Amino acid sequence: MNSMSNRNSYGIAVGGFLLGSAVTMVISLFMNIDKFKNSQKSLAARKEKEQLQELPEEIRSEQLSRNELYFGKNGMNKIKNSSILVVGLGGVGSHTAHMLARAGIGYLRLIDFDQVTLSSLNRHACATLEDVGVPKVVAIKKFLEKICPDKTMLTVDSRVQMYTGDPEKDGDMLEYPNSAKTWDILIDAIDDVPTKARLLAHCVQNKIRVISCMGAGGKSDVTRLHISNLRTASRDPLASKLRQKLKKMLKKVELVKDESFLDDMDQIAVVYSSEKTVVKLADFTEEQKAEGVHKYGAVDNMRVRVLPVLGTMPAIMGQSLAAMALCEVGEKPFSPMSGERVGRNVRHRLFQHLKNREKKIRDDIEQKNSVKTDMMGDASDGQRNDLPRPPAIINGAWVGPVQIDVDDVEYVMAEVWRNRCCVTTETIGTVLEIARWDISKPSDCQNLVFLGVKALKLFDEAALLTGDGRNSVPADIQHKIEARLAQCRPDSKA
Repeated sequence: MNSMSNRNSYGIAVGGFLLGSAVTMVISLFMNIDKFKNSQKSLAARKEKEQLQELPEEIRSEQLSRNELYFGKNGMNKIKNSSILVVGLGGVGSHTAHMLARAGIGYLRLIDFDQVTLSSLNRHACATLEDVGVPKVVAIKKFLEKICPDKTMLTVDSRVQMYTGDPEKDGDMLEYPNSAKTWDILIDAIDDVPTKARLLAHCVQNKIRVISCMGAGGKSDVTRLHISNLRTASRDPLASKLRQKLKKMLKKVELVKDESFLDDMDQIAVVYSSEKTVVKLADFTEEQKAEGVHKYGAVDNMRVRVLPVLGTMPAIMGQSLAAMALCEVGEKPFSPMSGERVGRNVRHRLFQHLKNREKKIRDDIEQKNSVKTDMMGDASDGQRNDLPRPPAIINGAWVGPVQIDVDDVEYVMAEVWRNRCCVTTETIGTVLEIARWDISKPSDCQNLVFLGVKALKLFDEAALLTGDGRNSVPADIQHKIEARLAQCRPDSKA
């Protein structure tokens, strides 16, 4: 009995000890958790305090020393006191904002509604895998604060918003914080034409200096980049659409008396590529089509198909926007050598010559093959009916209206043949004409050559004698010409 009592007492004592130990451990754990939380809060507060502290002047001075050597002290001070608004923080805008911050801009407002995606990482200046799903402006602000942690150096005003052009929806998005001043420069890096047109129309009406980027997708040749006025950007499909939209939007605006904004680089300067795009929008997959393509747009009425982009092109265009903006506010501007257009008279003359040449070729072929044509039509007054006859194949030869327009004349001259005869490489200083290379194919950009007067004479003589003008050209040069023509593509409609 005593033995049983002793065992019970021992068990109770052990149980009490274990219970007490457990309670002590729990209390200790809670105390340590509180200590950990307090430690984390203290660390976060310390970090925040450190971020709010001003950097020593010598550190900031050294950070911007190379810029100051370039702009001088006064120019650098102007950059530090400047305010720039960047609309669109994708592949182009993120690189612009990034370099503006590194260069010492004092106040940046960044506007974009979109989030970082995995596919953004091939071109975005700052985003990492950690930022996927995060608004682009939030990701870039976090990155810039690592470079400029002192808010006396740089203030980043990030707005997760879409610009719509509707004052009620946009609020104070485009308004400068101080009503007595306006933005030094507004950077437009939007890739949607209607939205871009609304933003530029706002800038024109309110006399806000804007530097705008045209299409970066589907292009890779950095030697074709230009900075010019909006009208000169003639070989960029986005610029063409933008001009049409802007002219229509501003036509009835009383403050805008004419279309001089298209030629005024002090109002709108554009960075564009004269390279012809050779890739199209990616098509929808069969699964996307089955589910309904309307489900794949992040925002209503905006492009939902994917535009192929080589990340280097938007990066370089974004850097170009930043360079021009910095040089303007730092009072060390440069004079861009824009992609000069071929004179209008020259383009029209060459185009008319080509039309006359093609008409003569058709008339000769129809006459030789006894094809009856009636250019008088049914006109009762006896006036000539100049409506173009439809294309046709006559004895292996394609005949029909010219398949290009006046702007394509410039493309054929400047981009395809670099203003040189394709046979002799004579320059534009001599008489040059456009001619169809292969008589069996239509007169489009992929079948037009630029020939000097001597080469053209030999070409036409060979066509008359053998039926093919190419017989006048040596075989090795023929191969080069055909390789060059094979690289031509019609403008992408993406």
